[in-house]
Order: sequence, then structure tokens, then C-alpha cells
Amino acid sequence: MPKHQTASEIDATAADWAARADRGLTPAEDAELEAWLAEEPRRAGAYARARAVSVWSERAAALGPAYDPQRFEGRKRVVTRREWLMGGGAIAAGLGGAAWVGLGLTSRGQEQLTHVGEMKVVPLSDGSVVSLNTASHIRVAFNGKRRTIHLDAGEALFDVVKDAARPFVVVAGDTEVTAVGTSFVVRRLVGLPVQVLVREGIVDVRQISQAEAPAVRLPAMNRAEAGDGGVIKRLAIAEAEVERAMAWREGRISFEGDTLSQAATEFARYSDTRIVIEDPAVARETVTGLFQANDPVGFSKAVAVSFGLRAKISEKQVRLYR
Repeated sequence: MPKHQTASEIDATAADWAARADRGLTPAEDAELEAWLAEEPRRAGAYARARAVSVWSERAAALGPAYDPQRFEGRKRVVTRREWLMGGGAIAAGLGGAAWVGLGLTSRGQEQLTHVGEMKVVPLSDGSVVSLNTASHIRVAFNGKRRTIHLDAGEALFDVVKDAARPFVVVAGDTEVTAVGTSFVVRRLVGLPVQVLVREGIVDVRQISQAEAPAVRLPAMNRAEAGDGGVIKRLAIAEAEVERAMAWREGRISFEGDTLSQAATEFARYSDTRIVIEDPAVARETVTGLFQANDPVGFSKAVAVSFGLRAKISEKQVRLYR
């Protein structure tokens, strides 16, 4: 039986392997790496992301000595390559398998966005890193007192460098999430409450319109939903659920008892091809599993076989029916 590793342990091991691969692997090491990757699917994604940091480093070096990503305003320390790797955010993995690494996003007046089906990893001027999921948009507004990111749409993972003098604040509509140094996800989708999931550390969540209400403190392995009327719901979750929620970093969608209707809505975030289910009974069928985010057709074929359905495939649409 392979040894179970947590997400953080997988990232750490992947970082070590990436560093060793930089200097070249011996045949024995190469075989050991292949064995480690084969034991668990998550490891391949973690290793690919860790290796992508090498691309970032090489591209930064190509810009010459004038480009110094470690010379940030107000920085108290330097973030090492290993810290970037183990942070889980200084990475790139496109939903279609391609890698992209942003370079040198400055502190003021900058925007980054992703299109449908695209993922982007953006290093910020303070050493923090933002991983943008599909169809997402952020605006950066750093100053000497606070580091602010506006999440206008979509979903993002924030791996934050500690700086007690300048809190890191994510504003998503009326919801404000404040951290010093941590790793957390904020999701802002049309028609749904803003969701916050903490992977490491602690964040404070509050509604801007409810100035008198105290912030809700959210530790690691907790999730919050900020709904209407200033109500913030907090829920402790298992590590496995955190990993499922972050499957998008590897270009996948994870379902655990979700209805086909919910699955169709989720796939619509990653592809222009729509899954159409007109029969309410079919829409209520539940599904569990890990699927490629940009392959709604493959998903539809799989569930059609599982539930005895028919899948009619046409341009930009898959209709599931009995």
C-alpha cells in the first residue's frame, strides 16, 4: 500500500523532486520518481506545477539583471525557490495541459483575467502568489499599509507571504477576507454566495455593509459562505473535501454526491459546450468521481453508461435523456 500523503506533504515532496530534476536525475532516481508518481494521481499534478517554477525562473533570468523579483517594496525577507514550490501557488497548469506563469505583476493598478477553460498563476510584487481559475478577474491595489486584491469574478487561490505590517485583503463584492500569511480560496460566482475556503493559517471574513458586526474567524480546514443580510455561515470540513475543492488546480472537477444538474452547471464554468438535462428525474441523479474539467462530452458519455441514459452530442451541446 502506498503511504498516504496530505496535500502539503505532496507539494513538499514534489518540490524536492523538482529541485533534484533541475540538476539531472540518475537512472535510479528517475525510476524512484516514476514509482512515486504512479502511486497517486495527485502527485503528477503537484510535480508538474513544481517543475513549472523552473520555467518562471528561467524566464525571469532571461529578462536580465535589471529584473529582480525578490526586490519588493516593504519586504522583510526573501522567499526562496523551495518556499515558492512548497507554497502550492507558484505554479502553472492549464486545464488543457499547457503551463503559463505570470511574471512580475506590480503593486498598483494591475489586472489579470482568465478566459473560459484557462488557468493562470500570477506572482505578486510582495512575493505572494495568486492562482486564477477559469473565467476569473482580479485587480491589484497595494499600498504601504495594506495589500488589497479585488476579485471581481471567478475563483482564486491566494498563497500569502507574511507581513504583519500590511494585511492581505481580498474584496469580493460585499465580502472582505483579511489574512496576514496563509493559503485560502475565494470563489465569487453570479447568483451564489461568496465562498471562502482556508487551506492553511487563519483568515477573518466580514461583510463590508455590516460595519458593526464582528468578523468571523476562519481557521484552516474551514469553509464560509457569505450570503445576503450579512449572514456568514461557517463549516468545518475534512482535508479530503479541501482537496476536492481544489482539484481545478490540476485541471479537474471533483464530485461527491452532486446531482447531474449541479455537475452540468460546474462544467459550464470550464467549457462552452453545455450539458442539457430536461428531465427533472435525470437531473436529480447523483454522481461521484474525478473528471477532466474541459471534457463535458467525456463526462456525459460516462454518466450515460452509468445511469442507462442516452447522450445526444451536437455542436456546443450534449443532451442527456432516457
